[in-house]
Amino acid sequence: MKKRIKRGYRISKYVLYKETLIDYREFFWTFCGAFFGIGIIAFLQSFSISKMENVFLLGSFGASSVLIYGAIQSPLAQPRNLIGGHVVSSIIGVTVYKIFPDLIWVSAPMAVALSIVAMQITKTLHPPGGATALIAVIGTPKIKELGYLYVLSPVLAGTLILFATALIFNNMTTSREYPTNSRLTKYFTLKSIRSVVQKMKRQKVRDY
Repeated sequence: MKKRIKRGYRISKYVLYKETLIDYREFFWTFCGAFFGIGIIAFLQSFSISKMENVFLLGSFGASSVLIYGAIQSPLAQPRNLIGGHVVSSIIGVTVYKIFPDLIWVSAPMAVALSIVAMQITKTLHPPGGATALIAVIGTPKIKELGYLYVLSPVLAGTLILFATALIFNNMTTSREYPTNSRLTKYFTLKSIRSVVQKMKRQKVRDY
């Protein structure tokens, strides 16, 4: 009995240690990913379309950054969820606004509720997608004027920028791997890059 208690104590102590362990490298790459991901979108917003209203930089992208740079192992942060969730939700949001343009007390909750259900059905559940649907309904006049173009830009274009940035910064160390359980992983992880370099070196040696 005492041995079991001691063993349980050791396991609990180890689990607590692992959970409270601070990895500054993890924080560094999380910061870099979020900074450059949002930074690129903000740059395009500021310099490429400076005469327009704040169309390209959506608030929901900030929420997505928390997941894809800070919780990269989460199922909700995977590419299918990130891209699919935003795209599906934006389509729902625009459609609802076109049907109920003047009834915000109907269109706002309808857009969010339907987007959640649509993401569940398509298995693309991504919490910030609900905000993307809501923005299509309550956003600035410029966003509403876009209609279904809102789906392509800023939504799809912005999510692709975030995804590309995540592929780079989430695979800079051996402890980070994004996306999880994907064929893409073997091409972007640090281990895979090193193995490719080693193969190239071996091939050069054989050629000589």
